Amino acid sequence: MSQLSHLAETLIGSEIVRLGNEINTRISQGEKIYNYTIGDFDPAIFPIPAELEEGIVKAYREKYTNYPPGDGVLGLRKAVAGFIQHQLGISYQPGEVLIASGGRPLIYSLFRCIVDRGDKVIYAVPSWNNNHYVHLNDGEHCVVDAAPENNFMPLATDIAPHIPGAALLCLCTPQNPTGTTLQKEALERICDLVLEENRKRGDGKKLYVMFDQMYFTLTYGDNVHHNPVSLRPEMKEYTIFIDGLSKSFSATGLRVGWSLGPSHVIAKMKALLSHIGAWAPMAEQQAAAAFLQDGEAIEAYLRTFKAGLEIRLQTIYQGMQELRAKGYKVDAIAPQAAMYLTIKIDVAGMKHGDTVLQTQADVTSYLLSEAKLAIVPFYAFGADKKSPWYRLSVGTAKMEEIPQMFSQLEAALAKLV
Repeated sequence: MSQLSHLAETLIGSEIVRLGNEINTRISQGEKIYNYTIGDFDPAIFPIPAELEEGIVKAYREKYTNYPPGDGVLGLRKAVAGFIQHQLGISYQPGEVLIASGGRPLIYSLFRCIVDRGDKVIYAVPSWNNNHYVHLNDGEHCVVDAAPENNFMPLATDIAPHIPGAALLCLCTPQNPTGTTLQKEALERICDLVLEENRKRGDGKKLYVMFDQMYFTLTYGDNVHHNPVSLRPEMKEYTIFIDGLSKSFSATGLRVGWSLGPSHVIAKMKALLSHIGAWAPMAEQQAAAAFLQDGEAIEAYLRTFKAGLEIRLQTIYQGMQELRAKGYKVDAIAPQAAMYLTIKIDVAGMKHGDTVLQTQADVTSYLLSEAKLAIVPFYAFGADKKSPWYRLSVGTAKMEEIPQMFSQLEAALAKLV
């Protein structure tokens, strides 16, 4: 077989996809699997807002089926700016907003517009796909190992050694996969590092921040979402937001995402996307433009949606704490945000019969086979292969099934010696 491009030959397969394929095979063979791997929502449990659904149907009936503008429908860009102004208190003009088919093409285009071959890109692990985007752009990986005692969020002291000469700093809060948030003081210190570095660079190439806040509306209890521009207004010149409908409104399949940032960066991202064609569908854009201006509908939807997610997260968290109290080698971080719970299953080295679970991958397979529990190990998000931590997603979790899931998990753990 002939060799393909260097990029094609060096692409790293997704551990999440591999695990998903194994789960789907088991389900197709009739197994009951508690599949908490997917960062998506079961529409039967968490449907999109009724007003948004009706708007989409209306837009298709009104024949909005042609190409949208390259940077997105003007009405939607204005609506996004208004939504962000209302939610976060920061102001953007339509020319500082870019619409695309979800967050991925925006992240890709941002990387392509900022990162040259060999440029340093700073990101923490575990985190979603930063390692792959750096690889796609031949960047230099500057990896920060985030610690559980910091809720797996990076600190300024972790980032500081990598700052000189870096092109891009990737931050995500609330974080995928951990469901944890960057605290105000921690983010302020990181912003101060970026501002000081850019002052030193004068007229040279600047350090930009990709700020992924896809889950920012989904915080619980006393947890508050903070962003660089609100905390340090000077950061507006260096911050590019990644955001969209997908997670805030259970609308992953609608493919409506947006970036907000400096107009010259947004313009270049638009130009790059014009060659890819990764536009959000016209009808969905029209519907989203109307929905984002309906403050009452947004507030009502989020109230119910968040309550449904939070009760699932809290129920599973409490279940993990009960197992821990019984002496099992498990733990969890209290839910803060998003749709994810960070859990720990630290049984590598233990035996099931004559079989030793030698690696964390063995543990993952054991949980799937014996407990019928499918969760994503943090090593799938760039963490160390020995990490005993996992992402558990509740977007498809049925409340009535959680007790049975815990019964099977405890039975599986009880078999280990």
